[in-house]
Amino acid sequence: MLGFKRAAATSVAAAFAAAFAAAVFAVGAFHIADRSAAAPIAACADSAVDIGSCTIGLQKSTMIYNGKEKIDPVTVTFNDAELVQGTDYTLSYSNNVKIGTAKVKITGIGNYSGSKTLTYKIVPKKLKSLTASAEQGSVTLKWEKVATCTGYKIYRYDPDAKKWRGVKNISSKNTLTWTNKNLQPATEYKYRVKAYMNVGGTAFTGESTQADVTTKGVSIAKLSGLKASATSNSVTLSWNKLSGVDGYKIYRYDSSTKKFKGVKSINSANTLSWTNKNLKANTTYKYRVKGYKKVSGTTYTGTSAEVSAKTPKATTPVAANGQLSVKGANIVNSSGEKFQIRGMSTHGIMWEDFSNILSKDSLKVFRDDWGVNTIRIAMYTEEWGGYTTGADFARQAKEKVNNGVANATDLGMYVIIDWHIMNQDGNPQKHQSEAVDFFTEMSKKYKDYNNVIYEICNEPNNNQGTVTWNANIKPYAEAVTKAIRKNDKDALIVVGTGTWSQDIDQAEKNRLSDKNTVYTLHFYANTHTDWLRNRFVDCYNKGLPILVTEFGTCDASGNGGYNAAQTKKWFDVLDKYKVGYVNWSACGKSETASAFKSGTNLSKISSGTSQLTESGKLVREHFRKLAGKS
Repeated sequence: MLGFKRAAATSVAAAFAAAFAAAVFAVGAFHIADRSAAAPIAACADSAVDIGSCTIGLQKSTMIYNGKEKIDPVTVTFNDAELVQGTDYTLSYSNNVKIGTAKVKITGIGNYSGSKTLTYKIVPKKLKSLTASAEQGSVTLKWEKVATCTGYKIYRYDPDAKKWRGVKNISSKNTLTWTNKNLQPATEYKYRVKAYMNVGGTAFTGESTQADVTTKGVSIAKLSGLKASATSNSVTLSWNKLSGVDGYKIYRYDSSTKKFKGVKSINSANTLSWTNKNLKANTTYKYRVKGYKKVSGTTYTGTSAEVSAKTPKATTPVAANGQLSVKGANIVNSSGEKFQIRGMSTHGIMWEDFSNILSKDSLKVFRDDWGVNTIRIAMYTEEWGGYTTGADFARQAKEKVNNGVANATDLGMYVIIDWHIMNQDGNPQKHQSEAVDFFTEMSKKYKDYNNVIYEICNEPNNNQGTVTWNANIKPYAEAVTKAIRKNDKDALIVVGTGTWSQDIDQAEKNRLSDKNTVYTLHFYANTHTDWLRNRFVDCYNKGLPILVTEFGTCDASGNGGYNAAQTKKWFDVLDKYKVGYVNWSACGKSETASAFKSGTNLSKISSGTSQLTESGKLVREHFRKLAGKS
């Protein structure tokens, strides 16, 4: 019975507890339903909502620095209803004064639990007073300083891509100007500039300020005062200075294409004249000249002025032919036509009175009576008071050379400066350093002359030991040529060959690279006959440019064995191929090779044949025939 009563009592208690709990649940449910009209809460007091599952947003996300705490307002919603700060959550801000990343922590309270942290940016202030000024090819931006920042970022609008592109990053806040160069004239450009601050490796940029500007257009005035003056082989143009230009462009009319073609671009606004050289005599030339300005890689030109000039009829060899050069196996004039040198060589200018032949009066007789177009100045290097035998001899030799060049130039004749190596210095390398110095000096002095020719080694030979083209002559020639080309880019250079300038076949097999070099052949008619003529023809046919800078009408000694028949055979073959030749020698020495009789006043030779030897008469007659004088 006791057990039954205890069990009955327990059951009653349990029933009472269940009924009480149901009543409490009903009252609780009534209050929850009533509160839901004000705010969303947890469905059960024992089950709070995680604040992280709510929708949380910042009002601005980016705020402007002003040295004070920056509070970015927060909105929290749950089931489309907004929660209440202080009832459902609290806010805690940090790192929200300085430029950088600020934080706000949202912590659930009441029926909400947990927390969530959001970040927002604090950025530098916006620039003030951005201005843009433009020139033809540039835009300069200026702005006021932003006190708290690292520097400034500059953007330019790309109309093709329809995007803003960064064009410059300025790393100092104190730099308040920048120039955008290489722009196109008469073009609109848009820029935005914003301050930035580097914090922890991240750049925080402020709001941009925009400026639009149009670059100036290019305006070039028409050239004025254009004039032209002419010589038989050149035209000199002159004009008035244009302001605001970089230089001038010159065009010449080409009758073959019936168009004006550019012939010269002058890169200075202060250069107001130009000479067009190497022209044909008795020819009319038309020119146009205009100013130009280069802006951002594009060249703009003004209106041209036009002028014509006629070159007069040529009266001298140089006036008629201009600068000589090499084309194939021949020397050609400035028009590209084959040109045959017809010359006389002095004897050694340091001997006796032999240099007197270089007087202007005597050279004029050679030019006008003989039909000679070239004089060769034989400057011995080691023998008979040669250039290398002492400072006084060198000084005297240079004076004689310069005098001869001056007189030949005045008369419009070509002149060969001959480094005349002979018996004692048959290896040109013996005095290579002196030769380099000499031709450096000569090429500096005569670099602007169109009539000077450099013969850098007369007759290499084996008198003092074996001398070959490959081992000795070519290396020497390369060194001297290099020295000349530093100053004179286009003059003819003549290089001697082995065995007294007879071994042109060795040079043919291993030529120099210089484009205006010719190779020396010497002959004396009574010694060097068919065998050397055949060698000449073979090398010419292989394209070797050859010049006979010395020939005699007799045997190789220069005295005895006068042979007119063999000389004429040489004339015939050389004339056939338009290869030039120079006769040894224009002096009155008592030997067969001399052109003048002993005792002739070399400083004032006369026209005609009265002063001439048989050799002189033969050479004069042939030269006159070639020149159309007989």
